[in-house]
Amino acid sequence: MTDAAMIGPVEPPDLHVMTYNIRRRVAHVTQHSPDLWTRRRPLLKTLLQREMPTILATQEGLPDQLEFVAQALGSDYKRIGRGRNADGSGEQCAIFFDTRRLTLHDWKQRALSDNPYVAGSRSWGNRLPRIVVSADLTDKATGIRFSVFNAHFDHFSRTSRARSATMLNDLVKATDAPAIVLGDMNAGVRSAPYRILTSGPLRDAWTTANERLSPAWGTFSGYRRPKYGGKRIDWLLVTGTITVKAIGINASRFRGTAASDHEPVQARLTL
Repeated sequence: MTDAAMIGPVEPPDLHVMTYNIRRRVAHVTQHSPDLWTRRRPLLKTLLQREMPTILATQEGLPDQLEFVAQALGSDYKRIGRGRNADGSGEQCAIFFDTRRLTLHDWKQRALSDNPYVAGSRSWGNRLPRIVVSADLTDKATGIRFSVFNAHFDHFSRTSRARSATMLNDLVKATDAPAIVLGDMNAGVRSAPYRILTSGPLRDAWTTANERLSPAWGTFSGYRRPKYGGKRIDWLLVTGTITVKAIGINASRFRGTAASDHEPVQARLTL
């Protein structure tokens, strides 16, 4: 793959938005496994410092991994989110944002469950807690206020994914401002969650973008070579007042090695 950035740093009024499941650190893997965090860490740093998105939504990150991401992005970036478990530990759906461009007004973390404000709560058949993090932001360059949502749907329960999509759709409908939805939805574009989320105010940035910067790779490669036409389970959705100038699925490899088992999805947007 090329050493050039897919999008890289952008100038106002454009925003560079990325969603990326960075793959949690696994304790017991061999030194030769592509899953080894110490092997993947420098690759992730290279990719992030090449792209420097205005907004980065990560999934599966553990606290030490997110500290590493924060260091890679630099001191101008801040992050929100906490662990999905009842005590605030565990995997996070963190949102990183460039404070030179964006002002944070408020943020919330909800459980994807019947009890969204009970940390660690589970419903609908998911074995693990699932969460969505939202941020209320203003673009300093344009003065436009908007919302960002970062979610990670359940990998096991179809019912949970559909109910999570309904809840997320309702949250977007309740937002008066333009909205961007990012996340690993663990479902393809022919699924019930996709139909639910694209039947309301949201539209799929991949299908509505003015330009596509990559082939239609699947976004879950499992460290293998990117697959054309594979399942696109990592989504970037926007409401109608947002223009998607360009979008791409970044299948960068470094000497044949991937930084995660997922490919990041990146878009250049204007509000």
